[in-house]
Amino acid sequence: MTALIPRRVRSLASLAEALLTPHGMDRYLELVDPMLVRREIRGLVTAVRKQTPDSVTLTVKPSRAWPGFTAGQYVRLQVEIDGVRRTRCYSPCGSQYDGELEFTVKEQGLVSGHLNRALGAGSVVGLSTPDGTFTLPATRPERVLLISGGSGVTPVLAMARTLVDEAHTGEIVFLHYSNGPADALYRTELAELAARHPGFRVVHAYTHTRGGDLRGFFSPEHLERVAPWHRDAEAFVCGPKPLMDAVRDHLGERVHTEEFTPPALTFDTANAEGQVRFKRSGRECANSGKPLLEQAEEAGLSPEHGCRMGICFSCTQLKTAGRVRNAKTGEISGEEDEEIQLCISVPVGDVEIDA
Repeated sequence: MTALIPRRVRSLASLAEALLTPHGMDRYLELVDPMLVRREIRGLVTAVRKQTPDSVTLTVKPSRAWPGFTAGQYVRLQVEIDGVRRTRCYSPCGSQYDGELEFTVKEQGLVSGHLNRALGAGSVVGLSTPDGTFTLPATRPERVLLISGGSGVTPVLAMARTLVDEAHTGEIVFLHYSNGPADALYRTELAELAARHPGFRVVHAYTHTRGGDLRGFFSPEHLERVAPWHRDAEAFVCGPKPLMDAVRDHLGERVHTEEFTPPALTFDTANAEGQVRFKRSGRECANSGKPLLEQAEEAGLSPEHGCRMGICFSCTQLKTAGRVRNAKTGEISGEEDEEIQLCISVPVGDVEIDA
């Protein structure tokens, strides 16, 4: 019967039904065009391209609520997968002066897999305000050393593009590590930046194949070859932890990294009460007073997670009933059908999680 009703009539009926419910103005505007919302930030995917077989590059036009970002910061990007909103953090890799955002996402999890396989031009995603302190200083250093590994190229590429747009007068060396040429992101774009800026040099280091400007993992000798002035430079590094640790050990205080430090959290396990139920799996356990991520793992579940400190949003799940305390802020929330981060959410009495 539904198929016999014209699509326009069905759309009008859905709109009328929504208007009868108590939502804010953004909910009404969203029905007309998601990009019209005023308080929430949305992004329209305008282009999708593949640089490597296991990554995707998205060009996103933000809605008018977007405040802009500083090169090096990250944004929480939100998509809906099987009816559940999922949030992950990604760093824009374009210049901070661009009107559109660019994200390059390596396929390595639920959300990144969705972005790689299911998102196309015309899709709408949720965006947060930018966050993070991994940024260039207001007074730009005369000599800048940018080092990245793998998909860690994104925030430092934003820095490079920003410096070139500013016509930075100093020297810039961009040293990027990848397995080989097939995995080297942004080769063409980096070459174009070098062509635009006389003091910009790009160096590709291949860790597993020949053919790069350098071969092997980071070493002090690499720096001596590509930036003999590195002792007088400010270095900005993003990539795998071994790379960041190695650069930090060599350069010390002059290196800036996107560092995530675990907050000092305390948990009252002695006075915990209630039951924790994991709805989809049917698992149930007595509340131990620990974060829900730890309780889920102790119950034999393996929820997706990342930083375990409330930063990356990888462990976001739907709480269908009960109250939880945010271990970072102390705030208690009791809304039904509420998204929470398992790694920093502690049950306050009985709690049910859709996991």
